[in-house]
Amino acid sequence: MFVSFPEPVVKTAPVRTTERIRLGKTLVIAIDGPSGSGKSSVSKEVARRLGLAFLDTGAMYRAVTWHCLNAKIDLKNAAAVEAAARTMRFEQNLTPDADFVKVNGINVTEPIRRPEISQNVSAVATNLGARKELVRRQQAIIAECNQRIVVEGRDITTVVAPNAEARLILTASEEARLRRRGRQLGGTQTAAQLAEQVLARDAKDSTVVDFQRAADGVFTVDSSELDFAQTVDAVINVVRRAVNEVPTA
Repeated sequence: MFVSFPEPVVKTAPVRTTERIRLGKTLVIAIDGPSGSGKSSVSKEVARRLGLAFLDTGAMYRAVTWHCLNAKIDLKNAAAVEAAARTMRFEQNLTPDADFVKVNGINVTEPIRRPEISQNVSAVATNLGARKELVRRQQAIIAECNQRIVVEGRDITTVVAPNAEARLILTASEEARLRRRGRQLGGTQTAAQLAEQVLARDAKDSTVVDFQRAADGVFTVDSSELDFAQTVDAVINVVRRAVNEVPTA
């Protein structure tokens, strides 16, 4: 499954379901959280376990950042960045089993994860015009997926999908988040670089959206002392609690 903008196209690939929740009904799972909390990997596995589509909204902000840098668009020029977000052709895989991102026909799946993008993405994330456009695209994706999708990012529970069946914040201690991001980057970053990418970025992004405190009706899962499998189980338990379902034998 992938989506392409400005003209959305969604194709469905079979996904093996190992859990059954709200079959035949809508199930949007909105997951917010700070950098290094494990949102992407955990959200992917939750989508895989529940047979849902998966949307990494952070990849969209990274894609706009890459596009601006590649086209030599000044990230301080708010109008130019907003225009880039509106006009950029964007394709993204929407299944949890593969990463695939294209910008204007160019495969940027790996480039958007580079440190240079992490260091500059807040310029896009704090651009209110760009955010509005990307939120519009994200909500269109949710509709294209028949409201059965896991969506992760920073303002999902309050702005993108405030009426989702399950809304939660996935968080972890500062130490755990820095350690996880360091492992994710293969130990290539210094402590100062990790702090810039994780803590400084969160501080910048929090000026336009509060993604670290749960709003009313939003659950919190703290994974500081949990391993990956335990965190996935905890999130699925929250989903079941949110929709008032209990596991079936």
